Parts: sequence; C-alpha cells; structure tokens
Amino acid sequence: MTYFSDKEEGERPCEKEEIGAGAWRGIQALIAARIEDGSFGARYPNACPDGSSPVGADRDAFWKGMQGEIPNFQELPLPAWYDAIEMPRTLDILDMIQFCWRCVGKPIHLGYHGYYKHHHLRFDVDAGRVQFREDVNRIMRRNGILYELQDGGSVERLVPPVLREELVSSYFRTGDLELNRMLESARRKFLEPDMTVRHEALEALWDAWERLKTLGPGPDKKTQTTALLDSTAEHHSPLFREALEREAKELTWIGNNLQIRHSEKDKEQVKRNEHIDYLFHRLFSLIHAVLRMNKEI
Repeated sequence: MTYFSDKEEGERPCEKEEIGAGAWRGIQALIAARIEDGSFGARYPNACPDGSSPVGADRDAFWKGMQGEIPNFQELPLPAWYDAIEMPRTLDILDMIQFCWRCVGKPIHLGYHGYYKHHHLRFDVDAGRVQFREDVNRIMRRNGILYELQDGGSVERLVPPVLREELVSSYFRTGDLELNRMLESARRKFLEPDMTVRHEALEALWDAWERLKTLGPGPDKKTQTTALLDSTAEHHSPLFREALEREAKELTWIGNNLQIRHSEKDKEQVKRNEHIDYLFHRLFSLIHAVLRMNKEI
C-alpha cells in the first residue's frame, strides 16, 4: 500500500541515523501484536496443557532469549507488553528487529480447543518473516530512517542513491583473489549500521586501492599505477587522464593523512557517517572505473 501523501509529495528521503520516539513506538506496537497473536511461538511456543501442540508464544522465554542475545537488555525487567522498555539506543533496536525476524512465523489455526478456549497452531515461518519485514520497513521508510531489514534477516544501512545500485549488486571477479576479498569486505562493512564497522570499510577499501595499484603492468608500483590510469583514460582523453592522476594522488594522500590506513594520534579522525559516505563513494568510483577499463585484472 502506498500512502496518499507519498503519491502527492513523494516518499520522505531516508536520511535519519537515529530511530526516533515515533518510529520506536510503532516498532513496539508491531512486536506487541506479534506476541498477542502468538507469532513468536514459532521459536518460543506456549504448549497446550493437554498436549504438545502450541497455542501461542511463551512471553517469558521470548524475552529471556532476547536478553541473552542483546547484552544491553540483560538488566531490564520483563515487561508485560514489551512496551515498558525505555527507548533503547538505535543499534539495540536494530538488533531487536533482527532477533524478532528469526523468531517470527505466521500462526495458522489447526483446530479449536473448547475446554481451554484456544486454537492449536502451526506456523508458516517464511510468510511470517515476509510480513514482519514489510511492516518494519514501512515504519522505517515512513519515518525517513536509513535502515532496511533484508530478505535474509540482516539490517543494512541504506547507501546514498548514487552508490546504491552499483554497490548493492557488486560482485567482484578480478583475477586477484586477495583484491576480491578486500573489496567484498569493504562493501559488506559499508552496509552495516554500526559506524565503527563502517569505518573499517574505509580501511579495507583503501587497502584494496593500494593493492590494485600493483596489478598493472610494469616493474614497480609507480609504473604499474601509471599504466592502469593510462588504460582507464585511453589515449584520446588527455585532460581526463590528468584528472585521474590528480584524483589518485589526492585519494592516496587522504588515506595516509586521515585515520583510515594509519592510526597515529596526529592523524585526523573521520567522525561522521556522512563523511564516511563521501570518502567511500569517491574512492569506490575510481576503483570501479579502473576495473571496468582494465578487464584483464
């Protein structure tokens, strides 16, 4: 379903790093509804007293399981509806979403037990996960939050639109296995919500750039880099070749003088996700162009 305001004005840009109070209340309500209808009985069943058939979700077991996997929840008391939790930090909310995705299933009534006045249930896990994912992502999207629950149950950070298609679909098939590993590590870490992990993506990408510069023809790194940039620009684009040279030198300088490849205290830290986006996009674009124009690598 598309809301009328989205049709008229377009969807809100997903730019918010933190989950606000409105989105958090929506996520709480979503989880509470799944507890009430027994959806989490797919992982934590509450059995009928007359037999082994599940009739709902075991709330205590569900909450204790969540506490066991999300350390910041371990000191919290068991809330009756799980909405008594004070607003957690964003990373813990995202962990909660992933935990709930693993536990959820669509409850299907098998038969009514008249004595206890409840239904026996079975669970369609795939259908339950699909619906839960759609509901969570709608809350995120409507509130302009830049995270998304993926098909496989992981939460990923939405990358800027200019990078999204190339980065999300990238599969590195160069002839150098170590370069492939570095690039895939950078891509995977860049999509993580945690800024510490995203900073590691910069390090992996700059390491990949330094390795890529050694894969061109020639006896040393300087000659090899020159050959790669020559073939990327081709002989009929001398001004573009000059631009590539300046960009390559500037990016090497950035990697050596910010806390990306080196951690000395005199190096300036990269402290904001927006700066990580910019730096990653800048170098990834250069690497992508070099690899496309040098298919023999």
